[in-house]
Amino acid sequence: MPRAIIVIPCYNEANRLDCNSLKHFTAAADDLRLLFVDDGSTDDTWTILEDLPGLRLRLPRNSGKGEAVRQGILEATRHEPRYVGFWDADLSTPLDTIPELVDFLESRPDLQMVFGARVKLVGRTIERSEVRHYLGRVMATFVSMLLGLKVYDTQCGAKLFRVTPETMDLFARPFITRWLFDVEILARWIESSRRGERPPIEQVLYEYPLMHWVHVGGSKLKPRDYVIALTDLLRIGREYLW
Repeated sequence: MPRAIIVIPCYNEANRLDCNSLKHFTAAADDLRLLFVDDGSTDDTWTILEDLPGLRLRLPRNSGKGEAVRQGILEATRHEPRYVGFWDADLSTPLDTIPELVDFLESRPDLQMVFGARVKLVGRTIERSEVRHYLGRVMATFVSMLLGLKVYDTQCGAKLFRVTPETMDLFARPFITRWLFDVEILARWIESSRRGERPPIEQVLYEYPLMHWVHVGGSKLKPRDYVIALTDLLRIGREYLW
């Protein structure tokens, strides 16, 4: 049984998949596995994934990143790992960060979740466009206000979860948004915490400052999507928090 399985959602990623890095990581990390989810791609993504070592899941149609991650997490748990997580297919967060997060979560049995955070500090390589950085800070401010939680970076695509009934319940039903499912994960925990079913999220979540994160071109997220995301935040608030 692998120690951790990391889900990598893929939608039309044929021109962006770094196959060499993926193969090298899989060969070197004998207790870690990658699970690729093809989210109804219309290009050669699935053909490329079939040639990569690791687990694979093919969805019949495009359902959005959140559902691809959710289905991947459910599939990963069938293999009984101790930890599951998800990672962006563009590898903006290097794969060698995965063992760091796994080791950190193992050293902190009090935690249930570790989220990568893109904090630009001296000595760290965090390369984001200025526009995306400031749009991200505005979004993070609204998210913090909505959740009542001083969270710095909910949208970084590098996250790890301890496999417990509490964390896996977060993925039990479909998300109501396609892109802000990361925020929904937190909102679902907070909703249960308010009912007294789980400890406060501040006790189980840790934001892990990344050493390296480099923006990779070709992202499907456009600046206008940040405006749509504000509407989705209101939907999350109505569904879980208000």
